[in-house]
Amino acid sequence: MSFKVAIIGRPNVGKSTLFNRLVGKKLALVDDTPGVTRDRRVHSAKLYDINFDVIDTAGFETAAAETLQGRMRAQTEIAIHEADLIFFMVDAKSGLMPDDKAFADVVRRSGKPVVLVANKAEARGAQAGMLEAWEVGLGEPIPISAEHGQGMPDLRDAVIEALGEERVFGEEDEDDDAAIAEVLVGEDITDPDAEPVYDETKPMRIAVVGRPNAGKSTMINALIDEERLLTGPEAGITRDSISVDWEWRGRQIRLFDTAGMRRKAKVQEKLEKLSVADGLRAIRFAEIVIVVFDATIPFEKQDLQIADLIIREGRGLVLAFNKWDLIENPQETLAELREKTARLLPQVRGLLAVPVSAETGRGLDKLMDAVLKTHQVWNRRVSTGRLNRWLEGIVAHHPPPAVAGRRLKIKYITQAKTRPPGFVLSCTRPEAMPQSYIRYLVNSLRDAFDMPGVPIRMVMRAPDNPFAGRANKRS
Repeated sequence: MSFKVAIIGRPNVGKSTLFNRLVGKKLALVDDTPGVTRDRRVHSAKLYDINFDVIDTAGFETAAAETLQGRMRAQTEIAIHEADLIFFMVDAKSGLMPDDKAFADVVRRSGKPVVLVANKAEARGAQAGMLEAWEVGLGEPIPISAEHGQGMPDLRDAVIEALGEERVFGEEDEDDDAAIAEVLVGEDITDPDAEPVYDETKPMRIAVVGRPNAGKSTMINALIDEERLLTGPEAGITRDSISVDWEWRGRQIRLFDTAGMRRKAKVQEKLEKLSVADGLRAIRFAEIVIVVFDATIPFEKQDLQIADLIIREGRGLVLAFNKWDLIENPQETLAELREKTARLLPQVRGLLAVPVSAETGRGLDKLMDAVLKTHQVWNRRVSTGRLNRWLEGIVAHHPPPAVAGRRLKIKYITQAKTRPPGFVLSCTRPEAMPQSYIRYLVNSLRDAFDMPGVPIRMVMRAPDNPFAGRANKRS
């Protein structure tokens, strides 16, 4: 059976670096700035032949409970409670600090098995810090270098000694979470005439994005009914993209919380650039993306740029107008916002927009219904026969224009991809087809086959000429 390890310590001792080393990929943001990690992150990890779950935590700091540092400390204490084993990490390079001893007492009082890890042991003068680490009273320090991978065999032996071989090498869970593979935009269709039924039991991946302080983390906490993510009045609390597993109406869902995205010109610090890049990666992993708007100041330029990015990535998109409890004229405001949605995001007609209040929980069920409906459309497949019967009527009603005195002819249409829906249109001189006529076809396609609110790709292709390349022969 699997077990959980929490990495605990004061800020900037290398907890996230060790976390990345154990999970085998750079998931957690790492920077020289103290206090980069704020939320706790859980992921499957491997240390040679030992498989377990590891929890990355925020650095322990002495602060009042209502402050940001105090709320970060509360998240770390939850991680200690969840863990079966604790890696208490100290910095061998800088030596022992007063906070190390105070936090060692917190870990000791938890009653959990502890491995004392002395990181940065490869640095010059680290031997003195190693000897000081004995003073915390948590046993023999294990010297490692999380950055360079040194000392990992000793860490493995210390885990076995702390938990025992039976616990460490007990029966493994078969359903360990596999690493999420990056999904290409669009999935190929093998049978062009098939229209499979939508599978409502299949797991779904949802990313939550938006500007700083729009209420993304608060909304996820309200959805899962747990204070899982760090929240507060300060803007820009979330830095890492944190994934949370959740079950909604019997369906497995993985939610990705992301850092707030400001305008590119305002993003100067390296750490914020890393946070935004992490958020963009979460969008590419997701199937549906919820863009959280602050309903009191909606549709700023950055909101539209985020939505446009999601559409270009080919993801399903749902808008959530948060802080609806602060709106004085809800009916009038909602009508105005929906009109702006249709006008400012015309490339995805029929986009679903839902007013919600993460603070009170209002509208969250409607939001998830909108997510499910969008996911169904995003996976929709239309048979070639139905498509060409539709095309025949559309072309008869409004034929393609003549370009340079020659009429464009459309031969047939077929759906080549789903997730999002992608169509191939066979026509003469595809390079001459006006964009206005392509938009007409896409919008007519949306209406005819009920495909609102998702990106639709339309590719023009010339029909194969069987005589191309043959030299003219005289009879």
